[in-house]
Amino acid sequence: MALSHKVRGVVFDVGETLVNEDRYWRGAAERVGLPPHVVWAALGATIARGEHHRRLYDYLGVEAPDGLTYYDRDDFYPDALPCLAELRRRGFFLGVAGNQSDELEAWIRAQELDVDLVASSARWGVEKPSPEFFDRVVSESGLDRRELAYVGDRVDNDVVPARAAGLVAVHLRRGPWGLLQDGASQAHLRLDSLAELPDALAAYG
Repeated sequence: MALSHKVRGVVFDVGETLVNEDRYWRGAAERVGLPPHVVWAALGATIARGEHHRRLYDYLGVEAPDGLTYYDRDDFYPDALPCLAELRRRGFFLGVAGNQSDELEAWIRAQELDVDLVASSARWGVEKPSPEFFDRVVSESGLDRRELAYVGDRVDNDVVPARAAGLVAVHLRRGPWGLLQDGASQAHLRLDSLAELPDALAAYG
């Protein structure tokens, strides 16, 4: 990779990338009056079938709950905030943007992370894996798309569309999608922890 295309910015997905969603799904189960393991089983079915996660509520025969913001500061994965701090120390543009509701975007903003961009599909009016989502990520960053990495746990929503959009696609192998979906080999970088990301980006290209 030419020096002018060295990665200079990183944008992160939220759920199962920066944040452990265990509390979120337990909260969803409580709201619909079902045991958590039943909701997780339905979630597994949607992953196996390549469906939108909200399809799980159809399988369960219940209405999807609105306004779920069951993230807590303690729900950040232990490697998440140190990774952001190290990337900032190295001078990277940093962003957080995913398929999130207005409420969850507001929660992220309230955490006062040292990042340059916080955005959601709800505010932008476009969801991953749409190419328009990644075009918006690029335009908001002000960087050449070849200088921008997108980090996520999902092959379908993160890896494949980010690569197709010309970004450096980074797959994080954790959470249900990260562990169950096929096709992670399409990522430019594959990691088991965000602790690996700063050095992996430095060595990339």
